Amino acid sequence: MAIKHFLQFSDLTLDEFEHVIERTRVIKRKFKNYEPYHPLADRTLVMVFEKNSTRTRLSFEAGMHQLGGAAIYLNTRDSQLGRGEPVEDAAQVMSRMCDVIMIRTFGQDIIERFAANSRVPVINGLTNEHHPCQVLADVFTFIEHRGSIKGKTVAWIGDANNMLYSWLQAAQVFDFHVNVSTPKGYEIDPTLIAADNTHYTLFAAPSDACVDAHLVTTDVWTSMGFEEENAARLKAFDGWIVDAAKMKRAQPDALFMHCLPAHRGEEVAAEVIDGPQSVVWDEAENRLHAQKALLEYLVLGKLN
Repeated sequence: MAIKHFLQFSDLTLDEFEHVIERTRVIKRKFKNYEPYHPLADRTLVMVFEKNSTRTRLSFEAGMHQLGGAAIYLNTRDSQLGRGEPVEDAAQVMSRMCDVIMIRTFGQDIIERFAANSRVPVINGLTNEHHPCQVLADVFTFIEHRGSIKGKTVAWIGDANNMLYSWLQAAQVFDFHVNVSTPKGYEIDPTLIAADNTHYTLFAAPSDACVDAHLVTTDVWTSMGFEEENAARLKAFDGWIVDAAKMKRAQPDALFMHCLPAHRGEEVAAEVIDGPQSVVWDEAENRLHAQKALLEYLVLGKLN
């Protein structure tokens, strides 16, 4: 099997995603039934972190152990990457000592350069431009609760960040539509979207983007690395809170998702994230199961 990386959502085909989603179902069922499943015995995952994490580290580290393998945590403070070792050199060394690598870093160019010099699969645990593992878990969560996402409408309320760009790629792959509402000054960067992507519509008013949506989703207003902009963002994002009024404009059985951590009273009202339409805890848990299926596929290929 040729080396397959997962650096952005569009790196896998619909057929590959359907396989990973089916494997996610199987692996989750085994986990819930306490059935040991160790297809990655004697395999090693290296996790490289330049950005802090809760869900990404826990889901990958626990997931690799549950698959029978080992996970090694590295950050730039205690590795040579923090002392200026070229990304290309680090990729050559690390990929000779392990079976798969996950990186959580800043610029997408960093992970692209790393993957170009790696002998093993590389997974994007988050970059400034893309967050494909989170959206993989989100798509699985929707399918788990509502069935096929094909033809459905997802409302994105917030700035054009890595989550939105991964949602837009997912919409092309799975053939659904994204209603996008971003505050002025925080709009989509067209260079990060495929020229032939017609699976989204822009809305000036966030409440209009929610009309008839099957899923409403958002993210914090100030992502990691933009903390100095927090005061300006709080002002610019006034009105972009996902509250009960906006959820009422969506489909009656619409779901609410948030990649977490969340700030109640800012991007989402407590009555929404803690309400009956919210599936954020299933969504968070499904990072574990979806990434286990992804690790299995990238290391071993398709399994029955």
